[in-house]
Amino acid sequence: MVHQIIKKKFFIIFLVMISGLSSCYYDNVEYLYPQDPDCDTTNVTFSNDVMPVISASCTGCHSGSAPAGNIRLSNYDEIVSVANNGSLMGTIKHESGWSPMPKNGNKLSDCKIQKIDRWILDGTPNN
Repeated sequence: MVHQIIKKKFFIIFLVMISGLSSCYYDNVEYLYPQDPDCDTTNVTFSNDVMPVISASCTGCHSGSAPAGNIRLSNYDEIVSVANNGSLMGTIKHESGWSPMPKNGNKLSDCKIQKIDRWILDGTPNN
């Protein structure tokens, strides 16, 4: 009987130690979501950072009278609508469930994606 009590105590101590160790999990944002150290996202603006990327990488297909996918990205109002519904980030990040853009082209650089993401997180200002 004493032997069983000692076994139970060791078992309980073992369980407490295991549960204690598993609760010591720490997420480091910089590790989970690394950023390019040379990519400055502190003062991202629509006119200087977002529109030039969209113009160079998107408006070739998404402008004019018959834009691809009926998605026109020629001005702020058109771009902010796809930014706010999540499709802009889904497509440029090549996320599952979205058609990867630019179509038949290379994925945008991480820095360009980070700047567009920062602009969206800042509330898509027209600046």
